[in-house]
Amino acid sequence: MPLAPIVLFVYNRPWHTKHTVEALQKCELAAESDFYIYADGPKEDASEEVLNRIAEVRQYIHTIDGFKSINIIESPTNKGLANSVIQGVTEVIYKYGKVIVVEDDIVTHPYFLRFMNEALDIYDRNKNIYQIGASNIKIPIPLEYSKNHDCYLVHRGCSWGWGTWKTRWDNIDWNISDADSFFANKRSQEKFNRGGLDMSNMLRQQLNGQIDSWAIRWDYHMFKNKGYGLRPIQSFAYNIGMDGTGVHYSSDSAKTTQASLAELDSYSFRLEPHIKYSKEVGQLFHDFWGVEEHLMLRTRLKRRIKSVLRKYKII
Repeated sequence: MPLAPIVLFVYNRPWHTKHTVEALQKCELAAESDFYIYADGPKEDASEEVLNRIAEVRQYIHTIDGFKSINIIESPTNKGLANSVIQGVTEVIYKYGKVIVVEDDIVTHPYFLRFMNEALDIYDRNKNIYQIGASNIKIPIPLEYSKNHDCYLVHRGCSWGWGTWKTRWDNIDWNISDADSFFANKRSQEKFNRGGLDMSNMLRQQLNGQIDSWAIRWDYHMFKNKGYGLRPIQSFAYNIGMDGTGVHYSSDSAKTTQASLAELDSYSFRLEPHIKYSKEVGQLFHDFWGVEEHLMLRTRLKRRIKSVLRKYKII
């Protein structure tokens, strides 16, 4: 089984980057894997502090070892996470045909690479599966389901440790050229939101320039092609970046969103080639993101209220 290359995206978080790399180095199959590191560049108005952190990250990545090969691509300018991921994944996936992707705040389980490579090999032939995700969220998987399955399918991708194939990545319309017809069709939006009530709203925010997300556009690509994302019931990846240092998530999200890393003494994971979508698990997944969307909106409202109170020196 040819191993998929690992692609890591880094920017200005040295502590998170080191923990991410150190976890990958401990993974089974790391020494046999090609490793690509894309380092984004500074923004035009970057402060001295940010420039120093970028420099520290770049100094560190040149000391990394423990992989079959290490390829470092440093951008002189700031592309932003979305463009970095889109361009980097495209370059590597066109060379290898498949890819495993990690951002600079994802700590992985020692069996992460084994799980990802086996899943990419097995599900390459299942054209309904568009992405292999490595992390799970805090949903109560029914006991009867978990007795017979180690993974499940959902109408949503995963950005916390994931993999895919060139055949699925090809022909993505990153500009969402059919946005007008999609938002004019309420039924289409309801179907898209099977992966979570926040999805149509996130796509609208992306088109309005309010967020910069490759992931929601990837979700939309999966939706249009009737594809699924596969997730393990036990997580092989954990996000350590929801501590206030990142752009998209807060520490509140860390408490409510993700499941802990798997506790496995040995590897015995069931990957069913013809896995079927479970409506029961899919509904639990959908309902979870409905609650999460409510919590995030409430958090944003609290922040806005505090901002106004500070502005008028009430607090």
